[in-house]
Amino acid sequence: MTTSSQTTSQNLYPPCFAGADVGASRTKVAVIDADGYMLGYCVDRSGTDFSATADRCLTEALAMADIKKDRIARTISTGYGRKNVSYAQDYRTEISCHGKGCFHYFPFAITIIDIGGQDNKIIKLDENGKRTSFKMNRKCAAGTGAFLEEMSPRLDIPLTEMNGLAAASTNMVKLGSFCTVFSATEVLENIRRGKRVEDIVKGLFFSVISRIREMDAFTEKVVMTGGVVAHNPYLVEMTQELISRPILVPDLPQFTGALGAALYARETFEN
Repeated sequence: MTTSSQTTSQNLYPPCFAGADVGASRTKVAVIDADGYMLGYCVDRSGTDFSATADRCLTEALAMADIKKDRIARTISTGYGRKNVSYAQDYRTEISCHGKGCFHYFPFAITIIDIGGQDNKIIKLDENGKRTSFKMNRKCAAGTGAFLEEMSPRLDIPLTEMNGLAAASTNMVKLGSFCTVFSATEVLENIRRGKRVEDIVKGLFFSVISRIREMDAFTEKVVMTGGVVAHNPYLVEMTQELISRPILVPDLPQFTGALGAALYARETFEN
C-alpha cells in the first residue's frame, strides 16, 4: 500500500525502484533510477532470518544511493527467499531476473553462466532478450560457491586467497571427481603427496568450470555472473581459455539478479 508521504515524495522527485535477490547464501539489493542506472546496492549473508537481512540490505543500499525509502515506487523480489521480503509488491523467478539483468548490460543473444553459492544456472537468451532455454544444478554442491567454501578449510587457506593462489599455479593438479566429498579426499591425498597448494586450488577451479561445461553447450557470446565470479576473476580467465572465446562480465556480476528484479519493478510500475 502506498502512503501519502510516499505519494508526495514520488510527485516531487523522479521515482526509484528496488530489486531484492534473496539467495540461500547471500542477499543482494539493488536500487535504480528511472533510467535503469544503479544508484546503490548491498550484499550480505542471508543467514537464518531472510526478512531481516533483506530489510538491512535495503537500508544500506538506500544509504549508498543517498535517498529515502519513500522514493522507492515499487520493489520486486527474487531468489530462494523471494517471499520473505516484506517491502516487495511482487516477485519473479531468479531465472527471469538474471536474464533481464544481464540483457540490460549485453542486449544481444547470450549464454549466461551464473555461479552462485548453492546452485549453478545456464540461461540462454535470443537477440530480443527472450529466454530460449535454461538449466539449473541444485542437487549437488559441485561447481558452486559452496564447493570452494568446503575446500578452503581442507587446504587451511582463507577463501579470499583462492583466486591469487590459482593464478600463481604453474602445474595444475587435475582432480578426477566432481563430487564435493570425493574431491575433499583427493585434495587431502594430494597434500599428502606434497603437491603445491596453488596447483591444487587451480585444479579446484578447473573442476568448477568442468562441472558447468557439462551442463549445456554455449552460444557464441557468453556472460559470467554470480558471487563466485565476482570474487574469483581468474575463474573467468580459465573459462575463456577452455572455451576459446572471450567472456563478458558485468561491472557488478553478483547483482544481476537484483538488478533484473529492479528493472521488472520499473517496467511493471510504468505499465
